[in-house]
Amino acid sequence: MEKKKSHTKKLSAAGLLIAMGVVYGDIGTSPLYVMKAILEENGGISTVTNDFVLGAVSLVFWTVMLLTTVKYVLIALRADNHGEGGIFSLYTLVRKGGKYLIIPAMIGGAALLADGVLTPAVTVTTAIEGLRGIPDFYQEFGNNQNIIVVITLVILLLLFLIQRFGTDFVGKAFGPIMFLWFTFLGLMGLLNIPYDFSVIKAINPYYAVHLLFNPDNKMGIFILGSIFLATTGAEALYSDLGHVGKKNIHFSWPYVLMCLMLNYAGQAAWILHSKGNPSIEGIENLNPFFQILPDGWMIFGVSFATVAAVIASQALISGSFTLVSEAIKLKLLPRMRIMYPGKSIGQMYIPAINLILWGACSLIVLTFRTSSHMEAAYGLSITVTMLMTTFLLYHYLLQTGTPRVLATVMLVFFGTLEGFFFVSSITKFFHGGFVAVAMALLILAVMYIWHRSNRVQENASQDVRFKDYLPQLQELHEDDKIPYYQTNVVFLVPRLEGDEIPQQFIYSILDKRLKRAKAYWFVNVEVTDEPYTEEYSVDMMGTDFIVKVKLYLGFRIAQDVNVYLRQIIHDLMKEGRLPKQPQHYSLTPGRQVGDFRFVMIQEELSNITKLAKWDRQVMQARLAIKHHTVSPERWFGIEYSEVTYETVPLIVGETRKTWLKERKQPSI
Repeated sequence: MEKKKSHTKKLSAAGLLIAMGVVYGDIGTSPLYVMKAILEENGGISTVTNDFVLGAVSLVFWTVMLLTTVKYVLIALRADNHGEGGIFSLYTLVRKGGKYLIIPAMIGGAALLADGVLTPAVTVTTAIEGLRGIPDFYQEFGNNQNIIVVITLVILLLLFLIQRFGTDFVGKAFGPIMFLWFTFLGLMGLLNIPYDFSVIKAINPYYAVHLLFNPDNKMGIFILGSIFLATTGAEALYSDLGHVGKKNIHFSWPYVLMCLMLNYAGQAAWILHSKGNPSIEGIENLNPFFQILPDGWMIFGVSFATVAAVIASQALISGSFTLVSEAIKLKLLPRMRIMYPGKSIGQMYIPAINLILWGACSLIVLTFRTSSHMEAAYGLSITVTMLMTTFLLYHYLLQTGTPRVLATVMLVFFGTLEGFFFVSSITKFFHGGFVAVAMALLILAVMYIWHRSNRVQENASQDVRFKDYLPQLQELHEDDKIPYYQTNVVFLVPRLEGDEIPQQFIYSILDKRLKRAKAYWFVNVEVTDEPYTEEYSVDMMGTDFIVKVKLYLGFRIAQDVNVYLRQIIHDLMKEGRLPKQPQHYSLTPGRQVGDFRFVMIQEELSNITKLAKWDRQVMQARLAIKHHTVSPERWFGIEYSEVTYETVPLIVGETRKTWLKERKQPSI
């Protein structure tokens, strides 16, 4: 109970600041590029009209209000799994409603990871491009994009390098800095709104709807692809729920929303005031965000924007680590090495994912070069994630007793709205969106292979009844003629239900090599729907030498089997259920626990397996991927223990029959 309480985030000043630094990083940097993207897609500041500007700001306001505020802050945050949020946490809440619900979870998770790769590239590049507004910098480098690319790549390299050292110290500064950032956004907006107070009319949704059918809008409904950039951080807001708690988000969001909308309104007022000014219309790659800054503030604005972009990128990287970790625990991705460099379990570091993210972000910067090209590719995949979240939220509402009519209204309303954004973002596919789609499909393919192969093994593997082999195990345990293989022999088994056990583990003890031991341990890890469960159950089958252990661990708990077994064996000996194992030779006087050997079963797909062609391809792909993932001993925290690997044929489905005929030799 104490464990769960420690993870409950109460409303506090510290919690509000942390929410600023962790939760709103992505959506908080949107003003850097949203209005810039809208202007560029419509032909620049010289082509816009009053109705266009008012309509654009109105679309931004109502998009953020409906998708971020209503859907995520007011509805999705209710769907917390013991304080944790995100699409995989949501899936664990609803998965009992049907096996097919894994499909939207996988699609949404893959799309979120893929589209998130663009966030550091877009935000950092946009911030660095603001350097051109500094006269000395412009005089030295002009519009040379190479220097922008180099600076961006250096910042990204440093950002990804510091991940291995943990971010506890840096993280403490994120909240206050982002609070100042949002305050800065609001103040800059307030300074510019007096240029044209008519922008306040944008609160009226009429202007938003009117713009979609206004001939001044050259993009038509496809303008929503750029408008959507204003709310891409909404899904990250839900995923980061566990870091701060819903109360801190509920209380901090109104301030964040107000500052964001003031800044968008200030940019719009500046655009209305400046259109028709030849000197401004002649600026290449015009970005209203930097243009609204007072004279002499450009260096400060660019520096502040860069820091905010780095913080937003840091939040995304941490979120990606968490997302991948949850997918691994849910058996949707192969095991990867996970490190905890910080003081809390939430501060995790996955070297493989860090390397992939850095490589992908750097490649995107080198390929697309300008923020304008990146913005054209940004946002397509996240619309897919939002649609999948809406579908899972519908099932959550039904399962929690919400009337079907209200749940259906939510599904239809947000499904239709996000459907429009998805259709409008389709145009981004050929402008670079295919990169995010390709990454999402690659991640989804790995998830499918892992999930499908697990199902094939579970449905077709051969189990045996444990009790049928108890007499042989008892005899082997007591046979003094056979030397001890190890005091404690431990097998990590994929399932441990009732009296059934996969036959390869009994085969290893009796047929592969006789393994006499004082105790045989069969350990299974079950990932629970709750994030922080730490429980276990024991079945000794009426013996004092067979221990069947089921570890119930939350999807955010490290699976350090070795640590847990040390506690369990002491508990069993203290209760008198397991005989003590006194050690005559030991560094520890009076040691009562013997040595352990973990026997890991390596599987190779058997040639005699009669398996459907597609399932065989899936199983072979699984085995190929396993060669490039973290070893089981690292994953289960037993890398410093005695570990033995044994290879057994993986036989799934029916075995292939052979019909050899004896060839008679001619008699001499």
